[in-house]
Amino acid sequence: MPRRYRFLHVGLGPLGVRIADDVVRRGLGDVVAAVDPALAGRPLNEIVVGAAAGVVVAAGLDEVSSPIDVAVVATVSDLPGCAPTLRALLARGVPIVSTCEELSWAWDRHPALAAELDALARAHGVPLLGTGVNPGFVMDALPVAVTTVCRELRAVAIHRIQDASLRRIPFQQKIGATLTVAEFGRRVSAGTVRHVGLYESAGMIARTLGLPFESYDESIAPVVADTAMTCGLGEIAVGDVRGVHQEARVTAGGRDVITLVFRAAIGEPSPRDRVIVDGDPRIDLTIDGGVHGDVATSAVALNTIVGLLDHGEGRGGSPGLHAMARVPLFGCAPPR
Repeated sequence: MPRRYRFLHVGLGPLGVRIADDVVRRGLGDVVAAVDPALAGRPLNEIVVGAAAGVVVAAGLDEVSSPIDVAVVATVSDLPGCAPTLRALLARGVPIVSTCEELSWAWDRHPALAAELDALARAHGVPLLGTGVNPGFVMDALPVAVTTVCRELRAVAIHRIQDASLRRIPFQQKIGATLTVAEFGRRVSAGTVRHVGLYESAGMIARTLGLPFESYDESIAPVVADTAMTCGLGEIAVGDVRGVHQEARVTAGGRDVITLVFRAAIGEPSPRDRVIVDGDPRIDLTIDGGVHGDVATSAVALNTIVGLLDHGEGRGGSPGLHAMARVPLFGCAPPR
């Protein structure tokens, strides 16, 4: 990276800790402040190995006075729930990278809120980006990039198949592992079991590539265990849920123009990420084993900072709300 950054981390759950740990381990900068009400008062270096001594986790943003170059917000998936934190940071003129899934492409699901946050970021001259491995890269920015070599594009299909045994506990909870089928259904209805982001990925692809978006349909179903197994949440009995299968389709003119297949389950065989482009030329790209979601989400969040902050308008980067398909990417740039 071209320079070391002073980081503020908001949210120190498993993902937030991983990102903070990667900042330290990769030598990308210093975590000069952290906020998490559940961990308030604890020295940060008790939570993040190698973090600077003297940094104490704060209960709220009002306790943070250190100069900040960029804030990483890793709290909740829904944008309305994350918005108060984003507003407070933008009002202080702090650039933000967030793992909030609904922020990755907010213009369709939350148009008024997206417009508000964009205006606030522009008014204070700072960038705001929602990102992650998915949504943010594998099922949206990557397929958009792949079509760069096409002279004609008709449709795009993306399949993300994951063995959730390797993922963090909150992710296993989000896909319903260990639940009965009946309880899975109740939690789907309550909105607490599902992958958040297929709608955002579909929007990012369609709007960026100019594909027609006449209708959108999404389905969700449990993946049921046919043998007993275990995961980080405990035992999974035969007939109980080991994961989730979701599909989303954007249709226009009576045909599917975007197809998204997301399947994450404990013990899922043949994990992979696959992008199929119906175009000229036709492209069929498969990443055997798939991209590890937790590792990659941290990497994407940190690796986008150089493009977001140092290659836009002025020192603080191009102001406003951004999407991954529209920001410069510089890969895994090492510190210098």
